[in-house]
Amino acid sequence: MKAGITVSMSHELLQAIFEGARRLYPKETILLLRGEKKENLIRISELVVPPLATYGRGFAGIPLHMLPMDFSIVGTVHSHPSGSLTPSTTDLNHFFGNILMIVGFPFEDERNVAGYNRSGKKLMLQITKA
Repeated sequence: MKAGITVSMSHELLQAIFEGARRLYPKETILLLRGEKKENLIRISELVVPPLATYGRGFAGIPLHMLPMDFSIVGTVHSHPSGSLTPSTTDLNHFFGNILMIVGFPFEDERNVAGYNRSGKKLMLQITKA
């Protein structure tokens, strides 16, 4: 049986995502996740603000055709001001990369973040202190 994917990121990076979500609240925010995938581990190392992104109440979008070709982008993260960590059908239909992360209000700690694969299956998250 194949082991599941684990997503690893630093506590500091997660706090940066939360800070961006708090600043745009009650609008949604969206960011690209840069990192690398090796076997069953996706390590997120940086956040990228997507060019020409739109942020609104109940949506955030990226014009995918405007993104440069960058094979270090492993997925996206966006906020749900409602607090829900469940991806919507629209979220899954606009999946980009290997992972979709969602942060939910109140954007405080590891209870307010979840990661998913393309089929909507929840992934294991590993938040490191260093």
